[in-house]
Amino acid sequence: MKARVTVTLKSGILDPQGKAIEGALKSLGIGGIASVRQGKVFDIEIEGTDHNAAEAALKAAAEKLLANTVIENYRIEVTK
Repeated sequence: MKARVTVTLKSGILDPQGKAIEGALKSLGIGGIASVRQGKVFDIEIEGTDHNAAEAALKAAAEKLLANTVIENYRIEVTK
């Protein structure tokens, strides 16, 4: 199975890298950018076929390593 874990900063948390990207886009003349928030994406391959077990393992991985749950949210998507 394949999975994707997307980690983003919680709203209200300062995102200096997002601000820097926003400024760079504007300086490149790319208009219409209101704001930028950056995050992380993890593409993971999981052995087995048990969807629920895969989600549980990914939740544990996200909470222990992939995300700082104090300041970040995460979303898990498992596909076959």
